Amino acid sequence: MELAFIPSPSRGVLHLGPIPLRGYAFCIIIGVFVAVWLGNRRWIARGGRPGTVADIAVWAVPFGLIGGRLYHVITDYQLYFSEGRDWVDAFKIWEGGLGIWGAIAFGAVGAWIGARRRGVPMPAYADAVAPGIALAQAIGRWGNWFNQELYGKATDLPWAVEITSTADGRVPGTYHPTFLYESLWCIGVALLVIWADRRFKLGHGRAFALYVAAYCAGRFWIEYMRVDDAHHILGLRLNNWTALFVFLLAVLYIVLSARMRPGREAVVEPGADTAAGDTGSAADKDAKGAKGSENDADAADAAEKTDASGATEDPSDADEADAADDAKDAKDAEGVTNGADSAKKG
Repeated sequence: MELAFIPSPSRGVLHLGPIPLRGYAFCIIIGVFVAVWLGNRRWIARGGRPGTVADIAVWAVPFGLIGGRLYHVITDYQLYFSEGRDWVDAFKIWEGGLGIWGAIAFGAVGAWIGARRRGVPMPAYADAVAPGIALAQAIGRWGNWFNQELYGKATDLPWAVEITSTADGRVPGTYHPTFLYESLWCIGVALLVIWADRRFKLGHGRAFALYVAAYCAGRFWIEYMRVDDAHHILGLRLNNWTALFVFLLAVLYIVLSARMRPGREAVVEPGADTAAGDTGSAADKDAKGAKGSENDADAADAAEKTDASGATEDPSDADEADAADDAKDAKDAEGVTNGADSAKKG
């Protein structure tokens, strides 16, 4: 008896009048926004300018979508070019079908173009956006849930996903929700990269390479669970071999890069440090001006205290002068008296 399962949407699109709102597309769009938002925060923290990540993403995202679609169509060409299939469906990206390997490869080409135009080092940019890309994948995988695709083997576990569609040979039932497994794994990858980057100060593309290696490790076992049609080589699915190959390349890059270029970049965006220096100079000037004003105020206070002190001492001086005058008068009076007495005696 099935106690619980994850229900699938009855349909993956809602219509707002003539405008179709597709769950798959929404997941992709939300994922892109999250990646750009987090990447921008990390870029600024590394010393870059606000807006640079978004400017480069304008190039990276379209290239990534094209590359992801090309990889899917090429590796699953039978879905679009075999007998009874319509090749026009290869352009219907909203129906699902993006290969992450092609998306990252072509997206990197687009990012390289954008980074070159901005004059920023591509490895530093890749390090900044790596965790955001992992989160974008975590969100994007829920598009497969809307389309009822890319699930695993049949199971009666409480978190199994219910498939109700019969399109493309699907058999209704409950299956391992591989979309959920990969989504959770990608969140873990993002947290791992953020932690490792803070702990070890990763630079020169090593944070991005760590993301790639960690993702491939999870994709290998998740791919092994899937039951959708795929090409096999020596008993393993094509994506298993791809994940293994890319994982080894990423690990090799981390090792060689750490030896050849240890540490991280001191400057990630030319001009950003100059602007910060100008701001600092202005702040120094303001500080000096404030200090000068404070000194002037102290001088004024001292002058006031001096005046007050002088004003306080004047009455004392006047009293002393009066006492001296009184003493002189008394002496003169005594002299007169003595003179009178002497006159009497004479």
